[in-house]
Amino acid sequence: MTLLQGNTGDWEMVIGLEVHAQVISKAKLFSGAAATFGAEPNTQVSLVDAAMPGMLPVINQIAVEQAVRTGLGLNAKINLVSVFDRKNYFYPDLPPGYQISQFSQPIVGHGTIILDLDGGETREVGITRIHLEQDAGKSLHDQHPSHTFVDLNRSGVALMEIVSEPDMRSPEEAVAYLRKLRSILRYLGTCDGNMEQGSLRCDANVSVRHPGEEFGTRCEIKNVNSVRFVQQAIEYEARRQIELVENNGVVELETRLFDSSNCTTRSMRSKEESHDYRYFPDPDLLPLEIDQEFVENIRASLPELPDAKKERLMSEYGLAEEDAGLLATERATADFYEEMTKGRDPKLACNWVTGDLFGVLNKSGVGIEESPVSAAMLGGLLDLISDGTLSGRLAKDVLEAMVETGKEAAVLVKERQLKQITDTGVIEAEVDKVLEVHTDKLAEYKAGKDKLFGFFVGQVMKATGGKANPGMVNEVLKAKLGS
Repeated sequence: MTLLQGNTGDWEMVIGLEVHAQVISKAKLFSGAAATFGAEPNTQVSLVDAAMPGMLPVINQIAVEQAVRTGLGLNAKINLVSVFDRKNYFYPDLPPGYQISQFSQPIVGHGTIILDLDGGETREVGITRIHLEQDAGKSLHDQHPSHTFVDLNRSGVALMEIVSEPDMRSPEEAVAYLRKLRSILRYLGTCDGNMEQGSLRCDANVSVRHPGEEFGTRCEIKNVNSVRFVQQAIEYEARRQIELVENNGVVELETRLFDSSNCTTRSMRSKEESHDYRYFPDPDLLPLEIDQEFVENIRASLPELPDAKKERLMSEYGLAEEDAGLLATERATADFYEEMTKGRDPKLACNWVTGDLFGVLNKSGVGIEESPVSAAMLGGLLDLISDGTLSGRLAKDVLEAMVETGKEAAVLVKERQLKQITDTGVIEAEVDKVLEVHTDKLAEYKAGKDKLFGFFVGQVMKATGGKANPGMVNEVLKAKLGS
């Protein structure tokens, strides 16, 4: 819990998140139109999506399966009977003037998610519900100086709205929630979690109170599209509300927008309540009924999820909790690690994945799925370290060359003559040359400047192009220097 200091004492944040997750499905929720991202405007629009007269919605079974899968992954109650309602409001990019959603009878009920916080601490956050709904289209305001264009490609795309309980008490907890939820969704294969493309969007509900008091009036910050912006929006909004109350103002129940250019929120409209939308059951859709066998078949197909994966990596490979957690965050990363570590040192493999390989991926701006070095290739590099062919220093150079050329480590070692020098005689000769050249440093070392030992090691490594075995260099130098 993070308490904020105000003129009237400590303040506590109360945070709940509503996450809109686009369902991974080839078709939309109620039509057969494609749901892929990036198509030319208005090229993926059926007559149903455009709300042409007489068109009737037909439920997409894959979207239903994905919602149930998500509920099971969040340890939530699956409702065997759910109802689709019409949520009435007007937007230019909402052709029928209503959104088909779920309200009082959603497909998924209460669940939980465990947050991974700093210091190994965990915290449980409740899931209120998950309901299916169709997305609206998109208004384009930057295509013409005086006109707004409408793209209906997104109209009708299947969304899961995942609503949390107001259980979070700091921006950091909200960030941990989003990251953990995104990880679970990606493991399940129900949403790709791409916030930049809008397939994961977040509404943050924020209020403040003195600890122990009743909840204050909340404000909803709408459609925040990055984890960093969610944190900044919550931080600003909490401070704004505290300052407002302490200056005898009143927090209004409203919807606000986050301005990422100056990290502030601004009023968008007064907050609607459920009655404002005039919800009523959609007359074109019967109640959605599924049976327990349908649910159990989906349960049987669930993958190992992040928490279970983390525990297994710790027990099976002897990894530290932090390392196991880092590897388990993304399913693709864990799979990569487990493939490359077969028959190899698990800790060494972990260090190379989370250190050097992550560095390569970050520099290239790609995920591990697009890694220029495969698990088998990186495993081959580790084999050359383990058998003494390469030192850790040389291996880093080889990895860089592997990225550039796409060649196996063993091929590059042969082509570039990068094999580690382990001949004691050769190393002794190089040490002698360094000591002869740097007699002044040798005198200083013998006079008590012990830190110069590292200087000598560096000079030998430089003279051998980094090929000398560092451990052997250290041993030879110790013998020569009498240390």
